[in-house]
Amino acid sequence: MSTDQLAVNTIRLLAVDTVSKANSGHPGAPLGLAPAAHVVFQNMKFNPKDTKWINRDRFVLSNGHACALLYTMLFLYGYDYTVEDLKSFRQLHSKTPGHPESTDCPGVEVTTGPLGQGICNAVGLALAQKQFAATYNKPNYTLSDNFTYCFLGDGCLMEGVSSEASSLAGHLQLGNLIAFWDDNQISIDGSTEVAFTEDVIARYKAYAWHILEVEDGNSDLAGIAKAIEEAKKVTDKPTLIRIKTTIGYGSLAQGTHGVHGAPLKPDDVKQLKSKFGFDPEEFFAVPKEVTESYQKHVESNLKVQKEWEATFAAYKKEYPELGAEVQRRLDGKLPEGWEKALPSFTPADKSVATRKLSEGVINALSDILPEFIGGSADLTPSNLTKATGSVDFQPPSTGLGDYSGKYIRYGVREHGMGAIMNGIAAFGANYKNYGGTFLNFVSYAAGAVRLSALSGHPITWVATHDSIGLGEDGPTHQPIETLAHFRALPNCSVWRPADGNEVSAAYKSAVSSTSTPHILALSRQNLPQLEGSSIEKASKGGYVLKEASKPDVILVASGSEVEIAVNAAKLLEAEGKKVSVVSIPDFLTFDKQSDEYRLSVLPDGAPVVSIEVMSPFGWSKYSHEQFGLSRFGASGKAEDVYKYLEFTPEGVAERASKTITFYKGKEVLSPLTRAF
Repeated sequence: MSTDQLAVNTIRLLAVDTVSKANSGHPGAPLGLAPAAHVVFQNMKFNPKDTKWINRDRFVLSNGHACALLYTMLFLYGYDYTVEDLKSFRQLHSKTPGHPESTDCPGVEVTTGPLGQGICNAVGLALAQKQFAATYNKPNYTLSDNFTYCFLGDGCLMEGVSSEASSLAGHLQLGNLIAFWDDNQISIDGSTEVAFTEDVIARYKAYAWHILEVEDGNSDLAGIAKAIEEAKKVTDKPTLIRIKTTIGYGSLAQGTHGVHGAPLKPDDVKQLKSKFGFDPEEFFAVPKEVTESYQKHVESNLKVQKEWEATFAAYKKEYPELGAEVQRRLDGKLPEGWEKALPSFTPADKSVATRKLSEGVINALSDILPEFIGGSADLTPSNLTKATGSVDFQPPSTGLGDYSGKYIRYGVREHGMGAIMNGIAAFGANYKNYGGTFLNFVSYAAGAVRLSALSGHPITWVATHDSIGLGEDGPTHQPIETLAHFRALPNCSVWRPADGNEVSAAYKSAVSSTSTPHILALSRQNLPQLEGSSIEKASKGGYVLKEASKPDVILVASGSEVEIAVNAAKLLEAEGKKVSVVSIPDFLTFDKQSDEYRLSVLPDGAPVVSIEVMSPFGWSKYSHEQFGLSRFGASGKAEDVYKYLEFTPEGVAERASKTITFYKGKEVLSPLTRAF
């Protein structure tokens, strides 16, 4: 038996033992994909001891249920895994969880599991590499030339998000992306004949992908290697390699859905080991020849990295400014004093929509932060997300821009955009990338946003048209539940700024973040610059905008309703009532402040009324009474819709007066005062 074949069989049986030991998992795909994994890793450059080397090749397992295969590969190549880690597969606190998680698993590039997301992340990784290379590579100095490899299955191809990202990848001519379709014709429901009979190859050709096929993915190692070689030659198209495999190859249940999501039976494992030339009574066996072969590849890669480091050292001498910039980015640092570019405002400044104020910040930051890139889902004129004079990220051959461009035209693909942004963030080089759409349509990308938060990707959504204030487009476009949804998401910072200072604070939080995604909910309508606001105050997530000594009521609001609360306070004060107004632009940031500070903002002694033209869900932790919307919006001019739904100073004042009356004579504790 050749060393290559021995390695493939080792991979197969380690994955089977891993799943069997846990009595949980998916052995079928690893048995079928082991040959492809072996060949791909033999063609990749990486360093198991330096998993952040910027010019490493990236590997993404989009069909993340096959993670026993990935953990096996990482273990065999000397990443920070032991046999004990394989034996603790799918157990609490293990380094080998049930699906790949980038935060807990050394060598895992992106968190995958929800099907379709991984291939989209791979598009983002490839996009970032193109942009980084075009920005910094110089003649005789190649800092970036890595490839992104991705395994995906039928399930990934069925999910619509993969179509969005694949379509864009073809348009962008991402020749550094090589994807392998595991064509085993099996999903959980059984044969793909029941639901998936489309011509995938024709579809990807229509997306402008390069297509290659390997008829015998079970054993044709040379064919797989040749396909990779051919894929690398095509520099103006991403490549889809169709590999026909047998799910559960070698198992008694091979070719059936029964081997997809359950461990093999003990007798099946024994016959499989005998068939592949291993001792049927031995578990987690790793032949010395396989370890030595893989170590040789690692040693070869170490030389490649050393050569890269020498190139970078010479680069820094010939291009000191660019070299220092690259080093700063690789160190995960921002330019000293970058925050000074954030604009600040006074009440004397004119009323402006927060989407327009956001455009001003984007313009200010784009000039000083090369890592600050972004785009929009076909709504650039509405989102105002394109910095003045910025170049589009486009294939140079199109004449529409070039690969050093910092503005990405995502097209009408919100979900794909969100997943691609995660890939850009995962690339490294401290990318601070944003994407624009209407707030309501961030919901289209909920799956990707959830993975941003779970994975700690500090991406930013510039989400305009944030409320019923968008007016005439009506209920289909007016978000009601969106903020409640994303505020409920752990590690997701949802800002709804009320004026220019709060917009700057939101961007300060987003750009400085290293592990928290941000959603900036921005208004279409003009809002005044508020007296009492500042970037410093807003940066705490919540603050007292207008203070009254021993208030009768506290009005707390976000975004466009803060102005309404201020005007309602004036009406109440004219009646002799004392009113404080609090702005909470971001729940997550406010919740991170000390108890002492938060209680100074929402103290004991006064009832609190929240005001927001969206679902009141979630506001009970900051208020005793909530004035919100438990219905969809309405189509009409913004001011008419606000009046119809009673979100006016008079409507707020009326509810505040009822609250004062209801709580009069009662002991009122802050809504923040709780048992735990």
